[in-house]
Amino acid sequence: MKLINIGFGNIVSSERLVAVVSPESAPIKRMIQEARDRSMLIDATYGRRTRAVIIMDSDHIVLSAVQPTTVANRLNENGEVMVYEEEEEEDE
Repeated sequence: MKLINIGFGNIVSSERLVAVVSPESAPIKRMIQEARDRSMLIDATYGRRTRAVIIMDSDHIVLSAVQPTTVANRLNENGEVMVYEEEEEEDE
């Protein structure tokens, strides 16, 4: 089992991880609230600002205070294959 540090000594299993996303969009905010209502939310931020939302295959949602790219880099350090392309937002 490969474990990933998601900040403040908290770790998650990389084998159970489905996605690491930013918390700013409305659909992700709804997903967080629904997980909270179902008691499936794990807040690992220690009171800090949520910067990454980790979606697990067990239907749990984990909140982390580290950036999604940091979590992805830690995944890569553990030997997982990572494809990451940052999309630029275009303001019109």
